[in-house]
Amino acid sequence: MTDLSAAGTFTMGDRKVKRLGYGAMQLAGPGVFGPPKDHDAAIAVLRAAIEAGVDHIDTSDFYGPHVTNRLIREALHPYADDLTIVTKIGAKRGDDASWNPAFAPEELEAAVHDNLRNLGIEQIEIVNLRAMFGIHGPAEGSIEAPLTALAKLQQQGLIRHVGLSNVTAAQIEEGRKITEIVCVQNQYNVAHREDDALIDALAADGIAYVPFFPLGGFSPLQSDTLSRVAAELDATPMQVALAWLLQRSPNILLIPGTSSLGHLRENLAVAEMTLPDEAVARLDAIASS
Repeated sequence: MTDLSAAGTFTMGDRKVKRLGYGAMQLAGPGVFGPPKDHDAAIAVLRAAIEAGVDHIDTSDFYGPHVTNRLIREALHPYADDLTIVTKIGAKRGDDASWNPAFAPEELEAAVHDNLRNLGIEQIEIVNLRAMFGIHGPAEGSIEAPLTALAKLQQQGLIRHVGLSNVTAAQIEEGRKITEIVCVQNQYNVAHREDDALIDALAADGIAYVPFFPLGGFSPLQSDTLSRVAAELDATPMQVALAWLLQRSPNILLIPGTSSLGHLRENLAVAEMTLPDEAVARLDAIASS
């Protein structure tokens, strides 16, 4: 069995987690909407992740909606003391599966209570506020009002720690004046490196950076270099992309998602991978090619 601790650990607030976790988004139906095509397989993947040593699960009640949190509760409740469940709020799903902003204080409060109820807990370890000024990437706009509402829920004890998602450096700076920010979750991968400077700045301040879409997400990246490096190392492109992220900075935490037991094992095996310097240099050049 892979030793997940080989990739190291990092701390979000007072929660120390292994750097390789699991993202639950893919457990929902197509387009992250509706139930999974195979309920029992989804439960099995969650339990296998925990058995393998995963102690950081990323989810949201707008996945499905409500689907992934209910699966997590069915599979894993009561939760181990060392399991950190991170969720996000700030959006809601339309009947047509659209992703819509839900930034009003009453919407944020309702979202927190939805997460608490569907996960079966009294306090959420970490809640990320997802900015929705830009659907497909960060865009400027003040987060003071929604984050202040979230901070009030934190003061009430419903939330332990607060993070941000889909945000700019200016929004992070604004947010840190309102409450402690323990993690930032943005899109970042070997080809999309707009957050390079931000990652380094957050690392200097001891703040976790949690990249999503390591292979491009809904628009998978196509890279001959990535494919060639993977073939040379007898690994999959996903494994190489994840290993590159782990070596990029010590504050990067990974949450690769899958609904497949085989892919789960492949993803977690990355904890023991080390890319040669020559391979890293070639991968680094992808973003500028």
